[in-house]
Amino acid sequence: MNFPIASITFGDRNISCSDIVRIARQPAVTAVVNTSPTYRGKLRGSTAYLDRLLEEDGEIYGVTTGYGDSVIRAVPPALVPELPLHLSRFHGCGLGEMLTPEQTRAVLAVRLSSLTHGFSGVSEELVDLLAGLLNHDILPRIPSEGSVGASGDLTPLSYVAAALIGERDVTYQGEVMPAAQALDKAGLHPITLRPKEALAIMNGTAVMTALTALAMERATYLGRLATRITSLAAIALIGNPAHFDARLFEAKPHPGQAEAAARIRADLVNLGADYEPARLQDRYSIRCAPHVIGVLFDMLPQFTQMVETEINSTNDNPLIDPDDHRILHGGHFYGGHMTFVADSLKNLVANLADLMDRQMALLVDTKFNHGLPSNLSGAEQARASINHGLKALQIGASAWTAEALKNTMPASVFSRSTECHNQDKVSMGTIASRDALRVCTLTEQVAAALLISVHQAVLLRLECGELRKDQLTPETRTFLDQLGETIPRIDEDHPLDAVLRQLTDDIHKRVWEI
Repeated sequence: MNFPIASITFGDRNISCSDIVRIARQPAVTAVVNTSPTYRGKLRGSTAYLDRLLEEDGEIYGVTTGYGDSVIRAVPPALVPELPLHLSRFHGCGLGEMLTPEQTRAVLAVRLSSLTHGFSGVSEELVDLLAGLLNHDILPRIPSEGSVGASGDLTPLSYVAAALIGERDVTYQGEVMPAAQALDKAGLHPITLRPKEALAIMNGTAVMTALTALAMERATYLGRLATRITSLAAIALIGNPAHFDARLFEAKPHPGQAEAAARIRADLVNLGADYEPARLQDRYSIRCAPHVIGVLFDMLPQFTQMVETEINSTNDNPLIDPDDHRILHGGHFYGGHMTFVADSLKNLVANLADLMDRQMALLVDTKFNHGLPSNLSGAEQARASINHGLKALQIGASAWTAEALKNTMPASVFSRSTECHNQDKVSMGTIASRDALRVCTLTEQVAAALLISVHQAVLLRLECGELRKDQLTPETRTFLDQLGETIPRIDEDHPLDAVLRQLTDDIHKRVWEI
């Protein structure tokens, strides 16, 4: 997938989910921080007000006090400069797999968006260096586990704070190295964290928001792919195109459902007047496919609005209003909206996996596939007894579907009281977003299995003359030809894992226009 935008400016416009995805997937896209005097003056005003309060012995959470439940602990003025360093260090306890380069870029971009609003008390040097990490592709090694989603993504974001001060490891030019070394190689210089700057970096929702934005982009493509796969499954099963008649969807006018039906209908338009469906009413995984896919289509705009609001919010604590000369203590680090989106999204995507798994079960079973060979094996009759076609692939698809469905349990209901009961109600947003990405991966694997199945099934129908090429639209013919570059004809049994990996990679790269 190619993105035409060469740079994205932070600090003078709203940042979209598409902007985050562009930066995440295209390292060549440049992150630019607004250089206008008015904007830069806003950043300087925020830090200047904070400095003035410190000179006046003002009490500021996380600046002259300890963190969290330790808010009652006063920090002597002589130790205030060291406090941010301690916050960044004691949160260095993350575990689990490291975020991928794509995910890490998205995290950096989301945090940059939040900090450039001027209410976080961070310096120009900090936001410029954060943009510098993106532009030089210096990627902090961020562990995926250790956040409860309030007080924000403290532990994973501590690895971003550490990179900015030249501590811990990063990935740069394909190598893992100390952050200080990478910064030096790139001609950048680590910063010394000012009062509140570690808190501003860490006390926010950037990880859960970034991962959710990436999951939504994958879900959008999966929904479109599911309509194309459903079209091919319907053709292979000699299904009834009347199930997708526009008049049906005028009677129940959910827009996303109608869009899904229209996509399928467009793929079936060439079947012709001489086409006779095998059944008056197809089974639900074919007939009701728009109703399954359409829920995702209908919800994605609402999800996008919620995620983009979060991307463009200031979500650390406390906030600094230099105009009204106030410090505002709140809880914007709470990731409830992102948890809801991620929990809901993984439910809808897992339903796509379940839909496709059921379609595959129909295709491989001679009781339901209307004359196709058992397990879609293309073996010659004399060798049919030892060839098992896609039998194991269907088992694999069922396993991936079951795991996807298992991961739909809402993360938000598992709030745990933490940090001496100061964080006594938390969002679990980062866990929800990781679940959503995992469900996307599993569903992509199911889609890859079904792509092999529909390709083989349509090929068999064409070979035996039960289907003519002119009954396929140019779009579906092109799509099948593209699949044929990766998927072999399945006659004699052979391993399919390499084909599956290639197809899942193709899905992730959006190589097919749908």
